[in-house]
Amino acid sequence: MNKTTTGYSVRIFIPSGEPEGLRIVEESNWTGQGLVFPRLLFSEARQRLELKRTGVYILWGPGKSSQLPCLYVGEGDDVLLRLEQHIKNKDFWTHAMVFTSKDQNLNKAHVHYLEARLLHLANEAKRCELDNGNVPQIPPLSEADQVDAASFLGDMLLCLPVVGINLFEKATVDSSNEIDLLLRAKGIEARGAETPQGFVVRSGSRAVKLEVPSCLVYCKELRAALVTNGVLKLSDDGYIFTQDYLFSSPSTAADVVLGLSANGRIVWKTRDGRTLKALQESEASS
Repeated sequence: MNKTTTGYSVRIFIPSGEPEGLRIVEESNWTGQGLVFPRLLFSEARQRLELKRTGVYILWGPGKSSQLPCLYVGEGDDVLLRLEQHIKNKDFWTHAMVFTSKDQNLNKAHVHYLEARLLHLANEAKRCELDNGNVPQIPPLSEADQVDAASFLGDMLLCLPVVGINLFEKATVDSSNEIDLLLRAKGIEARGAETPQGFVVRSGSRAVKLEVPSCLVYCKELRAALVTNGVLKLSDDGYIFTQDYLFSSPSTAADVVLGLSANGRIVWKTRDGRTLKALQESEASS
């Protein structure tokens, strides 16, 4: 839903002139509007009329128990009232993004649907810790309302990566364009591919069971988080990836697979032995 085969335009307006300040995000020909701001600027954001509308919002910040970020998704008839509650009772979040409708056509049923769909997507992507207590069932809507809400969600998902939020997307690899890479060591084999979003380790890949003593803390914590959320499943000879999973870099992917610090540009290789580093340098010079 969040993929498009055609170009689209997203406008980001910064009222204060500060790039890291409150930003207003709009897509061409869309009735929706997004406001993204750091928690530090909540007093400024709360003056915006958009926050007094019915909408859906996300809060995110550092993970509570792992290297994965923490995420909360909510909705409200008056979003500002909910955010005022979260200022008092949720400490983890450092940033927020709120989506409302410029023509105020979003209703309570719509935002319940949007909240549930976002939580399902985040739960499937497994790229964060969910602060929500549970993932609700997607509520029933009339056929017309479901089309409207699904369309609104699609536009939200196009806007979110533009402002650096990639917590709702499962890893995808275009097999026709991406070069298949292998990492073979310690009796395991992993398959991966470099994509514009990051480095994807493919479903069915293997990872070692034990980290080396010198393994960095971040790697141990990330591996533990991936075990907890089901991305890594214990097998007889180590772990197996249960789904395609996106990492921020080939080195992070290699660290998790090997349980040690590794240069991903060197250890990921094509079937004929060319390193990722060699591929990148060849591409850069062509």
